Order: sequence, then structure tokens, then C-alpha cells
Amino acid sequence: MTDARLRRGRRALTLTFLVQGAAFALLVTRIPAIQRQYGIPDAHLPAYLAAVPVLAGLGSAAAGALAARVTPTTLLRWAQPVVLLALAGVGLGGQGWQLGAVLGVFGLAVGALDASMNMRGVRLQQAYGRSIMLGFHAAYSLGGIAGATLAWGGARLGLPLAHFHPPLALALLAAVLLSGHAHGDRPDRPEGAAPRGHDGERAPWAGLLPLCLVMAFAYIGDATVSNWSAAYVQDVLGGSEALATLPYNAYMATTLLGRAAGDRAVQRYGPAAVVRGGALLAACGFAGVAAAPGPWTGITAFTVLGLGLSVIVPQTFAAAGKRARADTAVARLNVFTYAGYLVGAPLVGALGAAWSPRWAMAVPLALLLVTLPYAGSVAGRGDRYGGGHERPRTVDVG
Repeated sequence: MTDARLRRGRRALTLTFLVQGAAFALLVTRIPAIQRQYGIPDAHLPAYLAAVPVLAGLGSAAAGALAARVTPTTLLRWAQPVVLLALAGVGLGGQGWQLGAVLGVFGLAVGALDASMNMRGVRLQQAYGRSIMLGFHAAYSLGGIAGATLAWGGARLGLPLAHFHPPLALALLAAVLLSGHAHGDRPDRPEGAAPRGHDGERAPWAGLLPLCLVMAFAYIGDATVSNWSAAYVQDVLGGSEALATLPYNAYMATTLLGRAAGDRAVQRYGPAAVVRGGALLAACGFAGVAAAPGPWTGITAFTVLGLGLSVIVPQTFAAAGKRARADTAVARLNVFTYAGYLVGAPLVGALGAAWSPRWAMAVPLALLLVTLPYAGSVAGRGDRYGGGHERPRTVDVG
């Protein structure tokens, strides 16, 4: 693939990550409004919310099964419009079964999209011969911040969901459709290369379990922040309701900063060192949260957490791309993002209620420390991405 096509593909995939981050934020930040519009009782809401990551895991697994037959580009070109149309549909219904159907479609499509865009990201990184995955995930974080900001504005203006989700979703859909051609269609494969999906004799699970653990543990940490940071600052640290909105925003901001600068760190120090440093920093953040004497100390600790966790997930996906049958490996690894998210929030919440909210923070802290021995698994043989010495390779980036 020529340098010009690589750059166009990189820009198009960056937009894909940006739009996906915005779409997910536009959904999850308006959950109270969705609950009111559909009349969902509090007792039933967890079932609706849990269905999305469960179905996303199924969608990701399906993407892995399809990886031997179609390109990641084909998968994401179909999946992203479905995600955005489902997001628009959330604002148009009024009955519980309609919400269940729309969220079901959203979850399946999100799983397929998350898997396929990370498949394509690792292929582009291999073609570049240097770390670029963190930049894609930085775009996702930026999209999440933009989506959450738009949702805040919609809530402040009192816009009904029918006047909020459909226009934004259709605008995002137009953007991705217009940029779709830049992803490229023709795979560049060296002469005599193995067919897609048969690039090695090992099963996709071979050597993948350490990466699955790293991914799941990182998402347990992320779910802890997403679900409990506001309540922790307000109920445990004595902060005001206004202060309780800050830790997640600070976490997202430093996640963006860490990912924006992370590729350079990987090129200089190597992926294993960056993942070890990120895990240690995130563990220190959880320790700070558990020991915080007041709300501002806790907010600072959540800020440190974002910087540490920011680098782990993109590098774990990149490592899966170095395994045999890389597309299938990435898709299967992606399932563990949803597994970690599903386990993390209930586990920390149950321990906090039964034991102590402060001591519950020791669980993600310990799990992040457990990942340290596995950090070396993110680096392939002879792979540092250091100093820019690795030359770009001709690979299939379809």
C-alpha cells in the first residue's frame, strides 16, 4: 500500500474511532432520559443495561468468525451505520420491547464494530512499522468527551430524545459514509502469502490468554471509575454533587492525554515498558482513591488513574495483532473488554456494600498488579517499535 493510501486509511479509521466514542457516550450519558421516555422501572433497568455488553460480546465473537471470509473494512463499513441507526432509533420509541430491540441491535453492532476497527488498526500499525494504535484510541476518547458534552447540552436545553439522538446520529452517519472510500478496498498481500485467516498453524487462543487477562483487568478498573467515581466522591469523601461530576471528566481527559502521547512513548521505550508503567500508575491511582482524605485528593487520584489505564488497552490490541490469525485473535480479545466491564461494576459495588467502599478499591488495584508479569506478552519477538528503526512492511490492511 502506498504512503498516500496509508495516510488516507489512517485518517478514515481515526474518524471511525472518534464517531464510535461519540455514539457510545451519547447513549450512556442519557440513560435517565431513556428510562423516563420508555417508562422502565428501576428494577428492570440493570437488565437492559447488561444486555448491551453481553450482546456486544456475541457481536465481537461473530466478527472473529467472519474474519477468515471478509475484511475488517467490510465489517466496519456495515457495522458502524447500524450502530448509528440504532442510536437514532433509541430516541424514537416509547415501549419497553422497542427499547429492548433497539439496544439488542446496538449491542451486536457495537461488538462487531469494536472488533473490526481494532483489527484494521493493528493491520495499519503493522504496515506503518511503528506504534499508531494509541492515536486511534485517543480519537475514541475525544469522541467520548464530545458526545458527553453534547449530551450535557441536550439535557440542559431539555431536548426530548426524539429531537436529540436522531439528528446527531444521522449527522455522524453522513460523516462516516462520506469518508468510507478512504478506508480502501484492495488488500495488499505479498506474493505467495497465506490466505486470510490461515496465517499460522496455532489456534487463535494460543498465547492469547495472558492478553485476555490484561484486557479484562484493565476494563474492571475502567468500569469501577465509570460506575462508582461519582458516588465515591460524594458519599465516601464528602464531596458536593457538583464535585461528584468531576472525577469521571478528569479521568477521561487524562485518558485522552495519555493516548495522545502514548505512541511516542511506545516508540521510545517499547510496548512492554509502557504497559508496565501504565499498570503501576493506575494501581497507584487506586491506592490514592482508597486512602484519599477528601474529595479533591480523590479527584486527583482518579486523574492519575486515567493516565495509567489509557495505554493498556490499545497496546493489548496491538499485541493480539502479532499473533497467528490476528483478526480472530483481536476479535476474541475484544470479548474480554465486555467481560471486564460486566464483572467490574457489580463486583466493586457488592464488595463496597458488604465490606467497605475504600477496601473495594483494593480489588482493581490488586488485579492491575497481577498484570505486571504478563506485560511482556504485549511485545512480540524482537519488537520494540523503538527509535523508529522498524521499517514499514507490506501487509494486508483490508
